[in-house]
This record gives sequence, structure tokens and C-alpha cells, in this order.
Amino acid sequence: MNPDLIPHLFRSEFRKISSVLGKHFGSEHLQAAEDITSETFLLALETWPYKGIPDNPTAWLYTVAKNKARNYLIRSQLFDDKIAPSFRASAPKSVNFDIDLSEQNIADSQLQMLFAICHPAIPTEAQIGLALRILCGFGIEEIASAFLTQKETINKRLFRAKEKLRQDKIKIEFPGSAEIDSRLETVLKTLYLLFNEGYYSETNNSIIREDLCLEAMRLAILLIENEQTNLPEVNALLALMCFQSSRFPTRRDKQGELVLYQDQDESRWNHEMIAKGVHYLQLASGGTKLSRYHLEASIAYWHTHKQDTQEKWEMILSLYNKLLIIEYSPIAALNRTYALAKANGKAEAIREAEKLALTDNPYYFALLGELYKESDIIKSKQNFQRAFELAKTQPDKHAMAKKLKNVTDDELHTKLYSSNT
Repeated sequence: MNPDLIPHLFRSEFRKISSVLGKHFGSEHLQAAEDITSETFLLALETWPYKGIPDNPTAWLYTVAKNKARNYLIRSQLFDDKIAPSFRASAPKSVNFDIDLSEQNIADSQLQMLFAICHPAIPTEAQIGLALRILCGFGIEEIASAFLTQKETINKRLFRAKEKLRQDKIKIEFPGSAEIDSRLETVLKTLYLLFNEGYYSETNNSIIREDLCLEAMRLAILLIENEQTNLPEVNALLALMCFQSSRFPTRRDKQGELVLYQDQDESRWNHEMIAKGVHYLQLASGGTKLSRYHLEASIAYWHTHKQDTQEKWEMILSLYNKLLIIEYSPIAALNRTYALAKANGKAEAIREAEKLALTDNPYYFALLGELYKESDIIKSKQNFQRAFELAKTQPDKHAMAKKLKNVTDDELHTKLYSSNT
């Protein structure tokens, strides 16, 4: 038996089964839906090595999940019929035993589940966790690794989120047209953060980093495939994801160290993904609303042109200026200073960067280290040293150590040259 078969099916089918069962049972029984799905895969793990792989493994999983779901519903019905009437006067509700695992219902259930777990009543971190668990099929250990935290923390976070869904009786359904805009904003923010959790992740597990990004893109595509949510801002977000992920293979070297944009090998960028980004960005231009995703996608588009032209950096700087007006963030302001250095010179960029005072951010000091390299080697070295001290992973510490060594070598070379002259 292929040892990769069940893990592959778990990643691709867990999310489908758990979403359909969750939708069928309702938000108060999300844990039961998750447990039944897990039990289905456990049975496969216990029986397939001895009885052989079924002719159609996916159909086998669906059949077992349906049977287990029916048994659960029957037990619930028995409770309602035999026990609950003694506690309440109302008649028991009827139970629909037909579990629809058709392709269309799977897609609908996943989209409805996405809107349910992105309800404003659920904290943002819990939304991402629920999305990873229910909609992406991530294990608890994988989620803990992605968040750089303990399994117990993730379990508690997910438990509280499910309790909130149950207590508030949040329905797993597609919101009405009047509510869709406000709810969609929360959904897009969750997908944006989910993608960033992978793209800017500090975990050393490159597989998890890439999977987070791919799952965020898959969920964005679900929105685009639905007529009611195929909106300009959704296309803009997917365009951003395409542009960013196109450079994924070059952002870290074989040792896992961060490779800065200017040092990346353009020939290794995924140009097919860039073309998809262009396609979705064009579709995003159809509306009248300018969102942060439009601006960030446009910035990412210009970064797919490696040529170091004045026009490019002036355009990127202009886009960052608009972005900071729409939605200010310190990280966007920090990224803007790099474009400012390219467009207007390093002296102006240094002044703007130091105003930010992001003294707990290693990338802030890494950028200052780069900006000071030509004008003040001592300050450059001090900033790289601070970046090294704040770096959270060994590869990033190693990268800053190399920067620090290069600046130290340059300083020594300058002193030797001065003494000889």
C-alpha cells in the first residue's frame, strides 16, 4: 500500500466531508462532524493495509462517512424521541438521514461554512484556526506549527470558537444579499491573513508555509466561482496571492534563509502564476470600489518586473501612498520606505523609516542596515546587529549574521584603504 495515499486523501477529502456533515448537523454539532470524519479516516488506516485498497478509495470514504453520520443522527433521534420529551413538551424535530456528498453540495457547504466561521462574533485567530481545521484539513499539530504555539493552545482556541458558534446559534448558510458585503469583508480579511500566515510565516516547515498559501487561494477561488461573491475585491485578493506566490520558490534558499527581493533569481519565478495574477487583476478593475487588495495586488504586480527603473519605483511609491491612506499599517509603511529609497534616494528613506520606530521588528532594523550601508557603516552594523538579536528563527539569524559580517568586512576594508592612502 502506498504510504502517502491516506495522508493525501485526508488533506483533499477531510475538508469536504467535514463541511458537508457540519452543514447537515448544524453549528451546534461541528465537533461531531469533525469526529465522524476523523473516525472515517482512522477506519481506512486500520483496514486498508490488511484488506487492500478499495477500487475507489474516495467513494469508500464517502460511504463510511455517510453510514457513521446516519448512526449519529439515529442516536440523536432516539434521544429526542425517548428522553427529551420527559424534559420538554415540544415535539422532537425530524432528522434528515440523506447525506449529500455530491460535488455541488460539497462546494456549497464549504462556502457556507467559510461564511459561518468568519462570523464577526468569532475572534480572528480562531477564524483562521477553524478554516485550517474544517476547510483545509490541517491537523492540530500542523496548525500549532503554523502559529508557532502549543497543541493545547490550538485545541482550546478551536473549542471556544465552536462553543461560540453553538451558543450564538450561528447558522451555516450563505448570507442574504443585504448582508453579503459586510460579511464578505471579514471573509476576505481571514483569507488574507491565512495567506500571510504562510507567506510571512516564521516556521521552518516549508511544506506548511506553502500549503497555507495554497489553501487560502483555493478558498478564494471558491468565492470567485460563486456568482454572488465573484466581486472585484475578491479577484484583487486572488491576484495578490498569485503574484506573491509566484516568487515563493526564491524567497528562501536551500538552508531556509530569507532571500531579499533584489537578490532573488527572476528565472525561477513562476511565470504561469504571474499570468494568472494579471488575469484576476484585470477582472478586479470592473468595479467602482478601490480596496486595499487592489492596491496591494498592483504593488505586487510591479514587483514581478525585476527591471530597476525609476518609473517602476515611482509607481510603487504612489500605490503605497494610497494604501496608507485607505488602511494604514506599520508594516506597509515600512515596505514603503524601500520604494522611497529607490524612487527618491536613501537619505529621505532613512528619515521616513526612523520616524516609524518599529523597535521590536527585526525587519525594521534589517532595512535600516541596508539603507545605511553606503553612508554610515557603523550605523549599518548596529542595525544589522539589532536585527540579528530580534530575529525569531535560526535561518533569519544566520541571514542577519551574514549581513553583519559583510558590513564588518566592508568597514575593515575601508579602514585598510584609508591607512594605505
